[in-house]
Amino acid sequence: MRETTPIGMDNEVTQPSRSSTNSKSRASAIRAALVGTVVEYYDFGIYGYMATFVAALFFTSEDSNAALLGTFATFAVAFFLRAPGGIFFGHLGDKYGRKNALSWTILLMVFATALMGVIPTYATLGIWATVALVLARCLQGFAAGGELGGATVYTAETAPARWRATYTATVVSGMYIGSLVASLTALTLTAIYTDEQILAWAWRVPFLISVVLGITGFWIRRSMNDSPQFEQIEKKGETVGLPIIAVLRTSGSTVLKVALLGAVTTGGFYTASVYAVTYLKTVGGHSSTIAFLSTSICFALGILFLPAFGYMADRWGRKPVILAGSGFAICLAFPMFILMANGNPVAAIAGQLVLFLSVTTVLGAAFSNLGGDVRNLGPLQRPCAG
Repeated sequence: MRETTPIGMDNEVTQPSRSSTNSKSRASAIRAALVGTVVEYYDFGIYGYMATFVAALFFTSEDSNAALLGTFATFAVAFFLRAPGGIFFGHLGDKYGRKNALSWTILLMVFATALMGVIPTYATLGIWATVALVLARCLQGFAAGGELGGATVYTAETAPARWRATYTATVVSGMYIGSLVASLTALTLTAIYTDEQILAWAWRVPFLISVVLGITGFWIRRSMNDSPQFEQIEKKGETVGLPIIAVLRTSGSTVLKVALLGAVTTGGFYTASVYAVTYLKTVGGHSSTIAFLSTSICFALGILFLPAFGYMADRWGRKPVILAGSGFAICLAFPMFILMANGNPVAAIAGQLVLFLSVTTVLGAAFSNLGGDVRNLGPLQRPCAG
């Protein structure tokens, strides 16, 4: 006789299996998004941490402050390329898949960073060395424009709606991990070599390390699956020709809100991390070792606190957490910079840490909000374009 399955038994067997499959798929998606973001932000951040050495090698000036200003101006130029990069890779993500777009951002970022590591200095090429450095930095900015937004959308599409902030905060921690690796690399470099040795050749090492990291990140990204949402619209043949035009026509105000929130959070992040390193050295008079150690402590604690702030946003709402973090950052910025200018290393580290964790509070909730907003920019076909 053929055995029969009792009514309801089939559901009892398949439901846990389906849940297990979804959990594994989500874990794989987070891993792929996280690793790529780590690589991208190592590449983008290492330039800032090596700023004082880059200034001496590529920006000629009798005034060291002017040369350093030129280095940070080049750092800032990359941010202007983020918007075009976000539009370009957003278009690719909506038309050809999140997987392809996120893989291409890594390739471009690694190419630009490795290029920095092999460019002859001003002493060899003159002004053309500076031009080449600026162009490489522009490519970095262009690639970075498509990275975090694309990774956040990909994760938000994969995450359960109830825990979207926790999931996206975990991926955003890739910013911190990548920047921490960059900071620790710079710390190790300054601890092992003298300034003369770094200026002679060792400054190139952190940039060339990017090649190894990039190959690993690219391989992981190529092995990931596309988001279920994109697979659905691709199957139905519903991809649109110019997603950005459709987004601006139907959701222009939301795009502006997302752009402003992104600009504020990104500016706060780099002020409390990359700029703080130079501030500690030039204004506070601290050694490179203290400056990089302070920043590394900030990132290490930030990695622990970021998912916690995302969880708080899931429990109590995004808006209260964002407002609380913003209030702390605004009120404490001036006194914390005074502490950072203090000659006492402990006080300086404490000042940067308080400022950094205030910014981290905002980031923990903000990117889940950005992910939610871009998912709601009209039809399903165009969240990356937003």
